[in-house]
Amino acid sequence: VDHSEEGIAGLYSSNQYSQAGDIDLACQSLNCSICNKLFPCNCHLTTTHLPGHGNEKQFKCNICNRSFSRKGNLSAHLLVHSNEKIFKCRICNKEFSQKYALIGHLRLHNNENPFKCSVCNKSFPFKSRLRTHVHVHSEKESLECCICKKPFSFKSKLNEHLRVHSKEKPFKCAVCSKSFAQKSTLRGHLSLHIDETAFKCPVCSKTFSWKSKLNGHLLMHSNENPFKCSICNKVFSQKCNLNSHFRVHSNEKPFTCALCNKTFSHKFVLICHLRMHNNEEPFTCLICKKSFSQKSHLNGHLRLHSNENPFKCSNCDKSFPFKYLLTKHIHVHSKNHSNPLFV
Repeated sequence: VDHSEEGIAGLYSSNQYSQAGDIDLACQSLNCSICNKLFPCNCHLTTTHLPGHGNEKQFKCNICNRSFSRKGNLSAHLLVHSNEKIFKCRICNKEFSQKYALIGHLRLHNNENPFKCSVCNKSFPFKSRLRTHVHVHSEKESLECCICKKPFSFKSKLNEHLRVHSKEKPFKCAVCSKSFAQKSTLRGHLSLHIDETAFKCPVCSKTFSWKSKLNGHLLMHSNENPFKCSICNKVFSQKCNLNSHFRVHSNEKPFTCALCNKTFSHKFVLICHLRMHNNEEPFTCLICKKSFSQKSHLNGHLRLHSNENPFKCSNCDKSFPFKYLLTKHIHVHSKNHSNPLFV
């Protein structure tokens, strides 16, 4: 079957649909000659469905430059950037911008794992996880960077790494025009432009940039902790927090930096790490203009200006602006206690 533009255009004017004296084509029920899908109207088949079989993806997202073959797919994708989440989980109230994401999320509650490995029969809730797992059984590709001879298992990782040498930054932020070498770094950067005070907790006034984060936070006030760790019995209000906690026991680090191959147990730690490679310091002190790569570092720095010392020693009531200083100070007491001169 000819899937080219010319071939598809030919389908539009094919004799099987345009014989003289035929009934009104706009209301005729037709099958797609490529995938055999049935449509109630010819107009839907020719204007919406058939262009999707072409190679050209003419509908482009003006935020991340991702392209789509259908306008409907672009519209669904734009919800990711708009922070509009219209699909809600009835079990934990987590919200999603796309229906397929909600369906996948529900599998976690139901312990469904429909995607099975044909080699070892291990099953997974998501197809993407199965694809990642399959590489365990296949012989890894032997790929090497031609510049620094660094080895890689996958071509996609090698391509990402090559941008370190070429200084190419093809992923551009539509808000501030800053460019990045990795798409994942751009995604992390985009969150900086979101209003962090958009959603406020009615109980403690803490603010969040995402409604789903606020919903998860509210569970803490309700004292509902339905998710329990089977190893240490620690309880959590959200399944995602339990999943993250499990990595403490398993020492699993599924998030890998494409630039230096360092691995992390949590995605947000990887995003913070990537800012070091890009020399990105988006959090600026309004008092002295010093910049930081992480918000927690800025918050700690602000204590120096406000003379806040929230970390108090239980032995001598001395207080410190940072926890590491308190930890260091406590060793003074332990050393004195063990020294016979102080007994």
